[in-house]
Parts: sequence; structure tokens; C-alpha cells
Amino acid sequence: MAVTASKEAPGTTEPTKARKSRRRPSEKYVYGTVAVVVALAAWEVVALLRVKPKIVLPGPTDVISAFRTLFSTSAIWTDLATSGRELLLGLVFATVVGLPLGMLIGWYRKLSYVLSPFVSFLYATPRIALTPLLIIWLGIGDSSKIMIVFLMAVFPITINAASGVQGLDPAVLRVARCFGGTDLQIFRTIALPGTVPFIVSGLRLAVGQALIGVFVAELSGAQHGVGMLMNNAGQQFQTSVVFAGLFIFALTGVTLNALLQRVERHFDAWRKSA
Repeated sequence: MAVTASKEAPGTTEPTKARKSRRRPSEKYVYGTVAVVVALAAWEVVALLRVKPKIVLPGPTDVISAFRTLFSTSAIWTDLATSGRELLLGLVFATVVGLPLGMLIGWYRKLSYVLSPFVSFLYATPRIALTPLLIIWLGIGDSSKIMIVFLMAVFPITINAASGVQGLDPAVLRVARCFGGTDLQIFRTIALPGTVPFIVSGLRLAVGQALIGVFVAELSGAQHGVGMLMNNAGQQFQTSVVFAGLFIFALTGVTLNALLQRVERHFDAWRKSA
């Protein structure tokens, strides 16, 4: 009986897999780029046909023109700096508070029993509704706006970090304790690396919530900011400027999510090589 020869020599399986894995990201970008181009082209065609007036539905070229107009003035840089400061500080404070709090809630069961009702209550509450109270307590300046962003972002981080710790394999923790591992050692070498995917997922959710917080905060008496810019443009029926502000928020969210995905892939590779 004849034996069919293999098409690949021994030892070539891994390089073949590596080549396939290298092709997958490029295919992802190609398909994504084509989809975006087709969507923009369809949008431009609908806008040129004037199914709706320009004041209702501007096209991509109108939005690009609005971008040129905006960035030809110095005011847009003040708006970007204001919104960026509120977003950054709110996210940093949310991470500094939410990450350790979530991991402590997940690690200590009794602490979870104590804090879970408060976390559940505040998470279920529409935090945007707290805006009037925050303005009364903190004033109409940056402090109230940063606090709104903080409240929007902190709960996704806290809840995801707690879920990651609570989802650790109990058998692995028992083995570590049998070998004499202290709580700090187990937390640092097992719990923290094991919860990285949950932490990154929480941060990615927090970015979207924080951007909503920036927009809502700047509707409440702000002097500068992209949200204020969009609000003023909407009141003046400058729809293309509203779309430009929307794209600024969207591109910020996409960029931050891409950075977090790179962080997640870095830790995935580190865990696999460990």
C-alpha cells in the first residue's frame, strides 16, 4: 500500500501557522478599511442626492470642510485641551480608585458583602442625573466636570476587576497556599496577572462611559470643550460642525481602545511565555 507523502516537511507546521497568523491582522485591516470606505462613499452619495437638506444631513466632504474651518482657528485647541484634561483626569482618578477597590472586593469576601450594595446601587443609578448635585457641591468649574467623568468611568473598572479576581481558579489558589504563598505573593503572582483581561475590558468600557461624561458635563455651563462646541453648533444649525465634534469623540475612543488592545496583547504574550 502506497503511503501519501506529506506536502510539508517535518518541522514546517509552526512557520506555516506563523505565516497564517501574520496574514490575519492584514486581512482584518483590509476588510475594515474597505467597509469604512464603502460606508463613507454611500453616505456621500446620499448627501449629494440631497434626499435630505444639507442642514439635516451633510456629507463627508461637508464635514471635512467643517474640520478645516475649525482647525484654522485657535479656539479649537482650547476646546480640545479642555476636553482632553477632563477626560484624562477623570479616567486616571477612576483607575486609581476603581482598580484596587475592585480587586479588594473580589479578594475579600466580607468586604464584598459590605460594599456590594453600595456599588450596585450607584451603578444602577443614572450617574448623569447627579450632574446638578455635583455642580451645587463643587461649582460650575472643572472639578464638577472631572467628577462626572470619574463617576461614569469608575464602576466598569471596579466591577470588572472584582469579577476577574472572583473568577480565579480556586484550585490554583489552594496549591499556592499549600506551598506557603502569602496573600501578597499570591495576589501579585496569580491574581493580578490572571485578571488582566478583565481589567483591560473594564478600562475599555470606562473609556466609552468617560467620553459620554465629558460631553454631558460640558453641556452644563462650560466655557470651552468639544461638547460645548457641538452644543453651540447644534443651536445654530451647523450640522457639519456637530458631525465634526462627533468624529473627534469617536476617534478619541477608537485610539484609546486600540492602545488598550495593544496592552492586552502584550500581557497575553507575557502570560503565554511565562
